[in-house]
Amino acid sequence: MKLLQHYIAGKFVAPAVAGERFPVINPATEQTVAEIAFGSAADVDLAVKAARKAFPGYAALPLEARIALVGKLQAIFERRYDEMVQAITTEMGAPYELSKRSQAACGPGHIKATIDAAHELAWEERSGKSANVVREPVGVCALITPWNWPINQLAAKIAPALTAGCTVVLKPSEFSPLSAQLFAEFVHEAGFPVGVFNMVHGTGPVVGAALSAHPDIDMVSFTGSTRAGIAVAKSAADTVKRVAQELGGKSANIVFADADLEAAVKRGVLHCFNNSGQSCNAPTRMLVEDSVYDRAVAIAEKVASAVKVGDPTQPGGHLGPVVSKLQWDRIQRLINVGVQEGARVVVGGPGKPAGFETGYFVRPTIFADVTNQMTVAREEIFGPVLCMLRFKTPEEAIEIANDTPYGLAAYVQSGDLGRARAVARQLRAGSVYLNGAGQDYESPFGGFKQSGNGREWGKHGLTEYLEVKAINGFFAA
Repeated sequence: MKLLQHYIAGKFVAPAVAGERFPVINPATEQTVAEIAFGSAADVDLAVKAARKAFPGYAALPLEARIALVGKLQAIFERRYDEMVQAITTEMGAPYELSKRSQAACGPGHIKATIDAAHELAWEERSGKSANVVREPVGVCALITPWNWPINQLAAKIAPALTAGCTVVLKPSEFSPLSAQLFAEFVHEAGFPVGVFNMVHGTGPVVGAALSAHPDIDMVSFTGSTRAGIAVAKSAADTVKRVAQELGGKSANIVFADADLEAAVKRGVLHCFNNSGQSCNAPTRMLVEDSVYDRAVAIAEKVASAVKVGDPTQPGGHLGPVVSKLQWDRIQRLINVGVQEGARVVVGGPGKPAGFETGYFVRPTIFADVTNQMTVAREEIFGPVLCMLRFKTPEEAIEIANDTPYGLAAYVQSGDLGRARAVARQLRAGSVYLNGAGQDYESPFGGFKQSGNGREWGKHGLTEYLEVKAINGFFAA
């Protein structure tokens, strides 16, 4: 049984005060695969002191020296890639193909995009008659990451923070700590100066709260639930920290009658179910034009009926379990609420799939005849559950899509690209995807409304970790 430790001031260390040990559960087998030595405010204080001590020297390193260290981190990640795939499959039940193709791939992808952005960014530029505008690191950053795309979020925060010249304290999710522990090994092997990177395991209410309130933290970057994000922002406000947040979502996927219906509906169903539905930007509300609604439901039923769940260690395109018993229980509660409120179960429903009594497996579920006032259309379920709604006009589709407290992503499917573009401009979301388009690592990612503030990925993610300073009189008039 492996005991996961903190990483503080260049060493893997036990907690300052012996406390609770938390089991890391493989959600496919329900077996304990490791334990975490939970940290406390005392461990946070040690980590922040190490980061604060390291900041002046690291920030003073030439940009190219920082880029070289981050590049070395990328090379180590790529060399030890298969270890990361195994870690993610074990800790969260992501099927092997998904872990290898998408989950682990986010690490090198974000690191490379950050390096490219650093080379392209104007770190100094003249402004007006005499000012030199320079970009400098924010300072000591607390990075609080979720379990659902663990390496995506680690890399999207750590790579730009370290490239910018910041020092960091990471608090990974207690539900997916194996990938974070491995990433800490990569950072250690890369040879960053002592104290530049630190990691403290623990819970949000203890370690997360201590980080967001700590007076020597200059910035908090948080990804997680809207509820927890509100708590982080309130805690950070007392010391006027910069706060960047990527929070929940309930993304609409608008399907017009002139779309390639078979392709659009299939794509939407599979995207919603990807990662067992545990993606903040999943297209969980499919809005279908009334004239083709019944056909769309039939297509969705056919597609979803062919989706299988299975052992995440085996090859294939099946779904794995959800991450924990806590998450499974929440999904079941919301599926039952959907039934009670009158949504029609087309595929799936409550309970576990046949033959999967062990493991936190969920039946892929589609609800039809959903209205936007139903609980399943308003709350983030975070499981393989799709809601299908009707609309009659583009204006009604836009109104339904925007009628949510969230604004992380939106999707539009239409044979008329001009209309798709026009609708996209009216959707209150940080990312809009037209006709199956994906997103690359250079494109900004983040939300409107209660889906958060700030942006990650590429140049926009890098500038989140930089302050802007105007040196007036720098140039002779």
